[in-house]
Amino acid sequence: MKAKTVLPAVAMTAVSMVLTLAVVVMWLGTAVPWPIALVVGLGIDGGWLATLAYERRLAAQGDRSHVVTGVGWCFGILAAGVLVTHALTTGGSAGAWLAVAWLPIAAKALWLVHGLWERTALTPVALDAIRGIQQEARDEAAVARARLRAQASSEETRLEAVTGAGARVARVQAKTAQTLAGAWSTLETARAGEETSRALTSVTACVTPGVTPRWELPVWGPMEPVAALPPGGPGLTDEALDALVDEIRHSEVPALSYREMAARFRAAGHSASEVRLRAAWKRVVA
Repeated sequence: MKAKTVLPAVAMTAVSMVLTLAVVVMWLGTAVPWPIALVVGLGIDGGWLATLAYERRLAAQGDRSHVVTGVGWCFGILAAGVLVTHALTTGGSAGAWLAVAWLPIAAKALWLVHGLWERTALTPVALDAIRGIQQEARDEAAVARARLRAQASSEETRLEAVTGAGARVARVQAKTAQTLAGAWSTLETARAGEETSRALTSVTACVTPGVTPRWELPVWGPMEPVAALPPGGPGLTDEALDALVDEIRHSEVPALSYREMAARFRAAGHSASEVRLRAAWKRVVA
């Protein structure tokens, strides 16, 4: 992995040095002896190479020097300036020389990229650990998403079931209420009819002469429990039962009906069979 950044930088540096040396020798060789031009070119390349080597040594030690870095960039800019000046003073091939004048700056930029890579490079063990952590995080996220989707699906199914059951219960309740309303309407119609009143009067006349009972609708709701008969209690004689029935019947004005009398008789704690109680009522009202 290191070769991917260091090899391009080394290649670009070598090409830049060779190109700079060639340009200095060709350009200054016409004005000064070529050995002097060669020394000038080697000086530029040597200074650049020396600062680069010292900068790489500091980087290997985990250190850096801004002075050394600045000197290295100065040598790179000087080499690029020599190439640009040579290109501008050349006749017909100025464009070709300008096209390669950026090579020293590009070489320094490549070394900068290589230094950044070295400062952020990790060992294979660390990279494997990071990949493992990332994979574990992806797995946990996938499991969490699947769990949420499953919970949402089950909740949707439960809500649909509850809604359907509620709708069925509501339909049954509505149907039952409609049936009860119809039955209640029928009872009310029968209660309010004239023929029904005459029929009830003719039936109950022998039991309660002179009294026309009113047929009340049954009560739909909780009823009060009837008190239990005392076990083994003494029974009432016919005379005592007649006197008690007569007393309860005339306890209010007008006299109570048989139904009201029977209710008060049993509410008072007395016990007698329905047959004996009706027989006593007939004897009292006769």
